[in-house]
Amino acid sequence: MYTMQSWTCIFLIICNMQSVCHGCDWIRHHYGHLSAEYLSLLDQMGGDITEQDAPVFFPESLYRPIDDAEFEDQVRFRNETIYQITKLFDGNMKAVTWDKKKLDNFLNILERQFDNLKSCVSPAKIPERRLKRYFKKLNRMVLRKMNYSALAWELIRKETKHHLQRLDIFQAKIH
Repeated sequence: MYTMQSWTCIFLIICNMQSVCHGCDWIRHHYGHLSAEYLSLLDQMGGDITEQDAPVFFPESLYRPIDDAEFEDQVRFRNETIYQITKLFDGNMKAVTWDKKKLDNFLNILERQFDNLKSCVSPAKIPERRLKRYFKKLNRMVLRKMNYSALAWELIRKETKHHLQRLDIFQAKIH
């Protein structure tokens, strides 16, 4: 016989599963479109992407295991990456000469991706620490060390594009 507390727990589990399913449907039906949109805005908001390399190497070693990871781990990694990117763009942007409207649209779409991806995974697991450290190092070695200069922001834009394109590679594997 179920108690009222048992029924409440069952109800909450079902509601949470529906929320997760809704979020996953969102990934299948909307992620790719918004991803294409923010990559396009990233290209359009400034001039050509710089050829110069950032002093922080791209963390390919973090992406390789995610390629073969479980769906939820991939989504969690994608979400954490997008979150870290939005944090990067929360700095002193006075030197930026980009189209402000396109920059705002880019950031709004990233935040929309982040919010919707959150609904697709349980919050129980801790985000990848090495990914967080990488983005802190990118902030320190590029933005802060280069005093938030226009070149520093161009390097961040280049690295952001690389990350977002890399996230799309394992997005394609989900379908």
